[in-house]
Amino acid sequence: GVSQVLNRYTFASTLSHLRRTNTPIGRDGKIAKPRQLHNTHWGLVCPAETPEGQACGLVKNLSLMCYVSIGSPGEPIIDYLTMRGMELLEEFDPHSAQDATKIFVNGVWVGVHRDPTRLHNNLRTIRGDPNYLIEEVSIIRDIREREL
Repeated sequence: GVSQVLNRYTFASTLSHLRRTNTPIGRDGKIAKPRQLHNTHWGLVCPAETPEGQACGLVKNLSLMCYVSIGSPGEPIIDYLTMRGMELLEEFDPHSAQDATKIFVNGVWVGVHRDPTRLHNNLRTIRGDPNYLIEEVSIIRDIREREL
C-alpha cells in the first residue's frame, strides 16, 4: 500500500522502519535477482537486515551510515565557477585548448577550465559555505578523464 502504520515498539525498531525500502514486485515469484544485493548497494543497504519468508530480499534497509541527501540547485555553483575562470560550454572553442578539463554540475556538462588543480582546491575550501556549496556536495576530480 501507499501508507503504513509506523512501528513504535522501540526506538531501534522505529529507526529500522523509517529506513526500509520495498521492491515492488510480487512476493510469490521465484526470481532470484531482485532478492540479491547488487555491487552498487555496497555501504548503502544493510546485507543482514531483511525479513524471513516470502519478503526475504525484497524488503531492504538502509545501512547505519547511509545518509539520504536532498538535491541542491546548480546556479550558485555555476556562478562561482564562472567567476573563477570557467568557460561556459556555449562559449568554448574546442580547438583553442584541447587539454582543458570538463566541469560537470549535477551530472550536466556546463563548461571547461584550464587550471583544474587550483579550481579543485578552491572548491574544497568553500565546501560548507551555504552561499556556494552545502556540505552534501561531492567534489570529484578524475585526472585521467580530465573531468571535475
